[in-house]
Amino acid sequence: MTMTTAGVIFIVTLVAALVAVYKPFGDYMFRAVAGTKQSRVERGIFRLVGVNPAAEQTWGVYARSVLAFSAVSILFLYLFQRVQNHLWLSLGFDPVVPHGAWNTAVSFVTNTNWQSYSGESTMGHLVQMAGLAVQNFVSAAVGIAVAVALVRGFARSRTGQLGNFWVDLTRIVLRILLPIAVLGAIALMIGGVVQNLSGGTDVSTLTGGTQTITGGPVASQEVIKELGTNGGGFYNVNSAHPFENPTSWTNWLEIFLIFLIPFSLPRVFGRMVGQNRQGYAIAAVMGILAFLSVAITNIFELAGHGTVPQAVGAAMEGKEVRFDVSNSATFAAATTLTSTGAVNSFHDSFTSLGGMMTMVNMMLGEVAPGGTGSGLYGLLILAVITVFVAGLMVGRTPEYLGKKIGSREIKFASLYFLITPILVLVGTAAAFATGNNSTALNVGPHGLSEVLYAFTSASNNNGSAFGGITVNTTWWDTALGLCMLLGRFLPLIFVLALAGSLARQAPTPASEGTLPTHRPLFIGMVVGVTVVLVALTFLPALALGPLAEGL
Repeated sequence: MTMTTAGVIFIVTLVAALVAVYKPFGDYMFRAVAGTKQSRVERGIFRLVGVNPAAEQTWGVYARSVLAFSAVSILFLYLFQRVQNHLWLSLGFDPVVPHGAWNTAVSFVTNTNWQSYSGESTMGHLVQMAGLAVQNFVSAAVGIAVAVALVRGFARSRTGQLGNFWVDLTRIVLRILLPIAVLGAIALMIGGVVQNLSGGTDVSTLTGGTQTITGGPVASQEVIKELGTNGGGFYNVNSAHPFENPTSWTNWLEIFLIFLIPFSLPRVFGRMVGQNRQGYAIAAVMGILAFLSVAITNIFELAGHGTVPQAVGAAMEGKEVRFDVSNSATFAAATTLTSTGAVNSFHDSFTSLGGMMTMVNMMLGEVAPGGTGSGLYGLLILAVITVFVAGLMVGRTPEYLGKKIGSREIKFASLYFLITPILVLVGTAAAFATGNNSTALNVGPHGLSEVLYAFTSASNNNGSAFGGITVNTTWWDTALGLCMLLGRFLPLIFVLALAGSLARQAPTPASEGTLPTHRPLFIGMVVGVTVVLVALTFLPALALGPLAEGL
């Protein structure tokens, strides 16, 4: 069997599995977030923290709850790292330096999980389990909660109520993330991923160095990482390490877990607005963009563009032999199309155009299918922009799902879209203006790509990197931390403000002039608007980096 044939089979089976679980798992998530009954555990949690589960919140209160929870989480995780040498299971590690602790705290609370350090030699077991792993759950749950609040804005009328953040957060963690994490961890352990708290395994033959693994709760953290669509692996080389991702089968399973929740959330959207076909339309947009990205990334990597890859017959530098080129390219596309950031190969060693695709995936806004929750609300924002553009073309007030898209709504949508490009481009320019681009391993176009990738990843809360760049300095930890913080919470505020504005509207009856938003025409328009907006925004930067290198 050729490498190309194996890659096609890999992708086809993955698509078939995602199609098979779309309806049952989407319906399960819908019941989890839309149900009214509280379990005994949930009632106990609500009493403990003083939350009335029957009380709903306006968008402003919902947003303040998200921000307060996240602020406390950042402070706690920062302090946790700074005093880890006094904690149980610290493994004798020193406290994390202040700028590193800040960067890591912001990274994990914003669902980015960018790591400027080697996890196995920096964090003790307690910080890994009670700090980082906990944030892998709750930061992912925050994204889903905000997406659900936006959908309620479309589904409800003449009300300012969007639900209760604390109820949403608790249900999502207990009913969705925890059960699937347990099942996924068991499946990964069956596949060969280790689960232990002992140490002393010498892996110098695997790494080419003299590194000694100290051990850790690898299987559970691995599935939490993938399910929460976060990066942040225990081992420095992440899913390229055979302890985290030993076979092609576990590689397939990890990609499936990465896509599972984001690709099923449109079903929740369809159920909540009472039109399943609207969910299918959003899922179709996600699927088209994802398929194009995976296919193009595979084509660029299998073609082996470049002098050395063409000479040796394959672009295998930085890739694991057990995964080959195609499986590595598919994993790279999956983790940059979502907010995962996990890697099973060295993106810095991809061909110039293959590496460009990993950046383009993030520049799309990670909406195909995107992160847990953030992918859905990002794509709904693009749908709002699309109906606004369509309304301008025909001279009619744009509507989406019976809600008018007026000046207030389009301002929120536009501000949401503009935040990330500003952070990416200003951050990249600042790195060069201050001379901090000197930490990049390369010069010329590839050096620009390393810097551009870092800010694209941080601002989009992805967490992967062109690993040739050194970012564990005070300037880089501070700058990327700010990009992660602003790139997460500013768009989130605009999403909730839009949800509140929509929820207060009275429904507008459909008429002959209403644009059908469930048909192929609208699906194609959303795909086109997404691609055009990204091209207009980032093409000059890409032309100076990976495109110049490719030419």
